[in-house]
Amino acid sequence: MIEFRDVTITYADAPAPALRDVELTIPEGELCLVVGRTGAGKSTLLGAINGLVPHFTGGTLRGSVRVDGIETRSQPPREFAHLVGVVGQDPLAGFVTDTVEEELAYGMEQLAIPSAVMRKRVEETLDLLGIAELRHRPLRTLSGGQQQRVAIGSVLTAHPRVLVLDEPTSALDPTAAEDVLAAITRLVHDLGITAIVAEHRMERVVQYADRLVHLPGDRTVRDGAPAEILRTCDIAPPVVELGRLAGWSPLPLSVRDARRLAAPLRERLVGHTPPAPRPTDPTTGPLLSARRIIVRYGDVIAVRGLDLELPGQVTALMGRNGSGKSSLLWALQGSGPRQGGTVDVAGVDPGRAEPKRARALVGLVPQTPGDLLYLETVDAECAEADRESGAEAGACRALLDRIAPGIDGAVHPRDVSEGQRLALVLAIQLVAAPRVVLLDEPTRGLDYHAKRRFVRVVRELADAGRAIVLATHDVEFVAQVADRVVVMAEGDIVADGPTAEVVVSSPAFAPQVAKILAPAEWLTVTDVGNALADTDVAHRQPDPSVSPDARASAADREPTG
Repeated sequence: MIEFRDVTITYADAPAPALRDVELTIPEGELCLVVGRTGAGKSTLLGAINGLVPHFTGGTLRGSVRVDGIETRSQPPREFAHLVGVVGQDPLAGFVTDTVEEELAYGMEQLAIPSAVMRKRVEETLDLLGIAELRHRPLRTLSGGQQQRVAIGSVLTAHPRVLVLDEPTSALDPTAAEDVLAAITRLVHDLGITAIVAEHRMERVVQYADRLVHLPGDRTVRDGAPAEILRTCDIAPPVVELGRLAGWSPLPLSVRDARRLAAPLRERLVGHTPPAPRPTDPTTGPLLSARRIIVRYGDVIAVRGLDLELPGQVTALMGRNGSGKSSLLWALQGSGPRQGGTVDVAGVDPGRAEPKRARALVGLVPQTPGDLLYLETVDAECAEADRESGAEAGACRALLDRIAPGIDGAVHPRDVSEGQRLALVLAIQLVAAPRVVLLDEPTRGLDYHAKRRFVRVVRELADAGRAIVLATHDVEFVAQVADRVVVMAEGDIVADGPTAEVVVSSPAFAPQVAKILAPAEWLTVTDVGNALADTDVAHRQPDPSVSPDARASAADREPTG
């Protein structure tokens, strides 16, 4: 169905190709998962499938890309609209109508599909993606996750033979992500659609994939069976990392497969306890206090008289799409609507403070971070952030390099990948070092390596006494960094407590390690690895009957390779 033959893609003025010497064949009816670090070229690979690269992006394509036997260089992208459906990283940027129902029908109108068929497909898609209640809603009033489901639906209604999705679950809660992936899998299995999915949250998708395409970062491409590629891949979901740690073969790709192999590992962990939650300083009190917060949009109540206190720790704000998380963050920061309630940060309400003072109190990174970028280059944005924050020159750039190293400072902020753009805005906000930092879906577009670097940045801020709030659906990230989890539903708090206490008992929010090793409250592969290392050290305690000289002599004779 899709063939890349000796493909090299080079953008104008780029010092090196984005992809080089790519040889790839994706048969009909496969679900292909594309993985790689942020900026490795995944979006370029996807864009080449329907000719957006290079017809729309510019640059040079050497070699041949064929879809269903048609050469992409010979036809403009519009000629592939009936054949290839594309959902980009930013759903809102792709919308062309005002309401959900209109957006679902728009693509079919352009393809001159009869109205009776259009109506039937719209109804089927609304049911398939669970968005029937949104049909008359304006697109701009939807949450990020709801927008993403509508974007996927607007492509599915055209019944393409190839479906290309760039980070399709990044803004979806775990249950909604499972529903969308189940729908995609059904299309692949039942209708023979070829689906190409680029996704950083591999733990969600890899168990469904027939083929894995890995971009290792040197502009080349490797592909094969997922278990085989992941054996040596530098990025892997927690279930695979746990399998490597435990020495399981073949490597499990799902929680179900891992649980079947986990009994010996559970026995090795007997007697060990997971790390305790990090304590907060009881003498400092909350850095932010919110009382009776109310947010309304017309007749819709997004936040219902909510109370929240934030001490100097990392708090994860979780809940299904549309539960009110983003509305709460904007109300706390002061820029968003707030019809009732008070917010107190150091005796000041951020919503009533002058902008410079408010930024020093509460910083917010929104779901669409590009909204905060307005200069011509990455370096210009960093320099301006240093000036506005009163930070030392180069501080923002240094922070950016810690989160996502290697971004060219001379490029336009809107020409970098979604993950790199997010990293830039994170650095801009964090360089001001506000007392309270609010992050809305901060890991969208970040690979596992970037997330680990970001964990260190967040932990350092919390250890310095700042309150960090992460509104996120990324349960694996929460397991690594959060001290506390607050779960929202219909604008109210339904759970609030230490991370392990809240997430381990939740089918939706439990990380993979917790599901595999339940009922023990292990959350991350790192915690398990540290426990096993302690066990191995204990088992290797020196025999007191052997002299130190004899042990040293034996050590000298042991091979070092």
